[in-house]
Amino acid sequence: MRLLRGDAFDGLFRSFERTAFHLEIRDVHHSPEEAAPFQRPWLELVRDLTDSGRSVRRLRVIPVPHPDHTRWLLSTAGANVEAGEEIRWLPRPAAEPGGAADDFRRDDFWLFDDRRVVFVLFTPAGVFAGGAVTEDPGIVRHCVRARTTLWAAGVPHDDYVKA
Repeated sequence: MRLLRGDAFDGLFRSFERTAFHLEIRDVHHSPEEAAPFQRPWLELVRDLTDSGRSVRRLRVIPVPHPDHTRWLLSTAGANVEAGEEIRWLPRPAAEPGGAADDFRRDDFWLFDDRRVVFVLFTPAGVFAGGAVTEDPGIVRHCVRARTTLWAAGVPHDDYVKA
């Protein structure tokens, strides 16, 4: 695996051809105040990517009941959806032993074009620290299976917020 930071990590989003999928397992990544400066550039990027025919999908495994961070994610995800990102939510009970996510409970990752995986790295305080990229066929297969299984179990954003 190679460590990616800064422009090298960001470049992954310009270089994929068809699909980018993000699995978010961690309950908290950072505070909402820290995320605000990144929201607008991310939405512009998603809009550019989806306007060019590429797909950006995200599945968030979330605790129930919802803590403050999850409520914040739910309140801001509509802007991502409007920009073209597909978001689904999977309540944490489905991720417990015997649930849909039982085999996939460890790491956040991005899966690009079903051939490259980037595990998202965080500091002990939960701040983004970069990514570890691999094209190892066994790891890619595992992440493709995680995406397929969990995406099918997830609830589309609009349905989840209406429930």
